[in-house]
Amino acid sequence: MNKHSQKFYLTGHAGKMECMLDEPEGPPRGIALVAHPHPLYGGTMENKVAQTLARAFVGLGYVTARFNFRGVGESEGAYDDGRGEVDDMQVMYAHMVEQYPGLPVALTGFSFGTFVQAQLQQRLEAQGHPAERLVLVGTAAGKWPMPAVPADTILIHGELDDTITLQQVFDWARPLDIPVTVIPGADHFFHRRLVHIKNLVAQMWRRDI
Repeated sequence: MNKHSQKFYLTGHAGKMECMLDEPEGPPRGIALVAHPHPLYGGTMENKVAQTLARAFVGLGYVTARFNFRGVGESEGAYDDGRGEVDDMQVMYAHMVEQYPGLPVALTGFSFGTFVQAQLQQRLEAQGHPAERLVLVGTAAGKWPMPAVPADTILIHGELDDTITLQQVFDWARPLDIPVTVIPGADHFFHRRLVHIKNLVAQMWRRDI
């Protein structure tokens, strides 16, 4: 849990969703939704990369929300192979847009969470209100059928990731013509490299502010 995180609950399609909110010091300039890694392999909203992404966006002035996927922590339901998880992320999206109307929405996730957010972006695009931008860390290319994402998506990957190899990410990103930022020496979970994720998000996002 980040220092000032506030727990709250929503009702998703499978029941209760255990959620966490992090607010910036001043009035928020946007909303960021964070998606955690695979729920069947220990992924939770307390994952270190997910927390790092939350902190990065709070530092950018975004009010940031994340939640435990189905069957994790206090969230009800069972793992739904990505489908229900995207449905629940859209519930979170609707809630945050209602609570903070008029603000742009950023989508960010780690590992399996990148698949969830890329799928949600497709839905939002089809509905005519796409997210402002995506930040995908440890993108699940080759593990999940990752859809195309916008050209300004920030992709961050570890050089030594043996869960989702750098080559798999390159193969997916190449036809999309999206650069991949590689953190030297980083494994899939970015042990001892979390500060690089936070700094990269801050630097790359601010270029467009």
